[in-house]
Amino acid sequence: MRKIMLFFGAVVLFMSFKTLKNSDKANIGNWFSTVQIDTLFKDKISIRAISIDKNKVWYGGDNSRFGSYDLDKNQKFEEHIYRDTLKLEFRSIAQTSNDVFLLSVGNPALLYQVSKKTQKVKLVYKEINSKVFYDSMQFWNDKEGIAIGDPTEDTFSIIVTRDGGETWTKLLSDKLPTNATGESAFAASNTNIVIKGNDTWLVSGGKKARVFYSPDKAKTWKVIDTPITQGKSMTGIFTADFFDEKNGFIAGGDYELPDKKSDNKAVTIDGGKTWKLVGQEQGFGYASCVQYVPGGEGKELVCVGASGIYYSTDNGASWVQLSPEPKFFTIRFINKNTAIAAGYNIMAKLNFK
Repeated sequence: MRKIMLFFGAVVLFMSFKTLKNSDKANIGNWFSTVQIDTLFKDKISIRAISIDKNKVWYGGDNSRFGSYDLDKNQKFEEHIYRDTLKLEFRSIAQTSNDVFLLSVGNPALLYQVSKKTQKVKLVYKEINSKVFYDSMQFWNDKEGIAIGDPTEDTFSIIVTRDGGETWTKLLSDKLPTNATGESAFAASNTNIVIKGNDTWLVSGGKKARVFYSPDKAKTWKVIDTPITQGKSMTGIFTADFFDEKNGFIAGGDYELPDKKSDNKAVTIDGGKTWKLVGQEQGFGYASCVQYVPGGEGKELVCVGASGIYYSTDNGASWVQLSPEPKFFTIRFINKNTAIAAGYNIMAKLNFK
């Protein structure tokens, strides 16, 4: 009986190994080797905030502009939000089932609600402060959302809504972790906030490069140090993404040294409790936006920035350049092989093959 069980165990082990090897081969066959860039539109515009809504891509831009692009009809809709003589720059965008929200970066910070059905625009939050600068915005669900801004006192500026975006409240500083002097965030691609379920991660840069974590939709917070380069005003974490509640990736570097490829990429496998540098001297330097590939089992990543479009199949340990295109600031996937990217004067569909 023991011999039979040992033989059966050996057969199962062999079959499992064979299945794993075949799976590896299948994954290798599905890895990207090229990217085709199909321009959706060109204009004199800077776009750092996009959001995918079924067949539409909503975007916020500079010069008080926002709009959407219908991927089925190949049709662009664009509108201006005029506020006195201000030229607003929308670097944060988020959405619920019925509305899109746009948040301007500078003083005054203005947060607008736009009806998807009627395109009616309503101001739902205003903040006046010489130090105000909002970086990113996301929703947990149709009722609850969050936005992060640079410190106006000694903590991040964090505003939340619990009623679908109708009203927003700024969290009191005594409820938040204290920022280090010179620690802030970067409005590079609307990826300073990542949400998975009730878990929320905020990332910082400047004199410190840290991760701020909340397990309960911004009610309580913990702060985690990271090994990402820091210490100067334009260093730190510029972008983050999580594949699930455990596996995440942060990237950034030194904006003033965009070709420096060390200490600018790190990975976590424990929900952000610890971070490990990866990809040293590999791939890109300064990074504007990183995203996990859907269906990539937490191993495949795409990054856009000043040095082009890069791709990794091993969770950031190694990278290949798929395109030298430097104009994209932000990217979001529609499905495993298709993404939308936007940036300096362009929005495009990226077809990965």
